Amino acid sequence: MRVKPMKSLLTMVIVLLAAGIILAALASVQPVKAQNPVSDDEVNAVAKQLYCPVCENTPLDVCPTQACKDWREMIRQQLIQGWTEEQVKDYFVANYGPRVLAQPPAKGFSALVWVLPVIGLAGGGLLLWQLLRRWQHRPPAAGSDFSLIAGPRSCSRGRDPARSGVTGPAPGPPW
Repeated sequence: MRVKPMKSLLTMVIVLLAAGIILAALASVQPVKAQNPVSDDEVNAVAKQLYCPVCENTPLDVCPTQACKDWREMIRQQLIQGWTEEQVKDYFVANYGPRVLAQPPAKGFSALVWVLPVIGLAGGGLLLWQLLRRWQHRPPAAGSDFSLIAGPRSCSRGRDPARSGVTGPAPGPPW
């Protein structure tokens, strides 16, 4: 009769071990994702950074061609497989060249795209500053003495004709 309590204790330990193993297995299982775990917004975030290799100057996220639809689906599959945005862009550059990038890399010859506008703005600002300084400090040109044109002797209006040596009535307005 003593065998029964040992048998029930052994059964209870086996049941607890089995329950622990099942709970551990369930805790380690990832929840099942939907059919498309990558949203359209995530695909378009990558596609905005790429241009269509077929259509000129058309971002991949808005290009209506079938080729672009296929490339967007390719981006979706790559993101599902765990690729990063940089890996997807590197894949497109490797297959279609750097012209597919919406933003060219700032290295090599492409660095001019980033440097030339800054140099142009700085040069234009310097030129404008120099011109304004010259115009501000320029002496009057020879023969442009405005005091001779509008001096007190050039206008006889409001003066006494007897003192100015003018005979007859004072000149009036021209009309």
